[in-house]
Amino acid sequence: MTAKPECHAALTAAGVPVPPALGPVDGYASLRAAMTSAGWNRVFVKPAYGSSASGVLALAVGGPRIMAVTSVELSQGRLFNNLRVRRYDDEASIATIVDRLAPDGLHVERWYPKASLGNRVLDLRVVVIAGQARHVVVRTSRSPMTNLHLGNARGDVTAIRAAAGEQAWSAAMRSCVRAAACFPDTLHAGVDLMFRAGWQDHAIAEVNAFGDLLPNVLTEDGLDTYGAQVAAVLPRLR
Repeated sequence: MTAKPECHAALTAAGVPVPPALGPVDGYASLRAAMTSAGWNRVFVKPAYGSSASGVLALAVGGPRIMAVTSVELSQGRLFNNLRVRRYDDEASIATIVDRLAPDGLHVERWYPKASLGNRVLDLRVVVIAGQARHVVVRTSRSPMTNLHLGNARGDVTAIRAAAGEQAWSAAMRSCVRAAACFPDTLHAGVDLMFRAGWQDHAIAEVNAFGDLLPNVLTEDGLDTYGAQVAAVLPRLR
């Protein structure tokens, strides 16, 4: 789960819907060449082994214009992870960031147009425990980065479920369960789920080994994520 290219490959092999990805890139020049070859002008560039959106760039290119949204702070040629999401629109800075990240490996996916509600884009963290989608948190943002620790806000699960419709919601939950099933030796997984704008489709962004910290999110029987994990494992110990 912590190796994004390998995780993406495992999900793809299992038929789980994921955004398409580019092959390996080793820096900014090869990234732009691969984007041109694929005909993509918007991508998410992710460190292959990163977490919590650290080092992630939402990159858009349109003719001579270029823009990247990221939590990376570039200061005096050095990179820092910052909780304030910022925008770069000069190619030199963006190239420097990508080239500095590239030696540790990059995973590049086509930008998936996320659904929005109330002028905020959104995705969901779905915690799958023992083969069941048990807990859901909606993460909403005014930027492409939805991680809650970046100052974003939780959304209303009921409203999102209603907007998607029961059929699309159920299909998305099944995809989350299938994604978690790609890792049969783990009891739980935090699955990042994206609905496409218009709610007609969905894709899995990532699967997280440590994605179960969801305070105050309870199941119908009153269990938080940790309580649900204990309840799921106890029968196996008898």
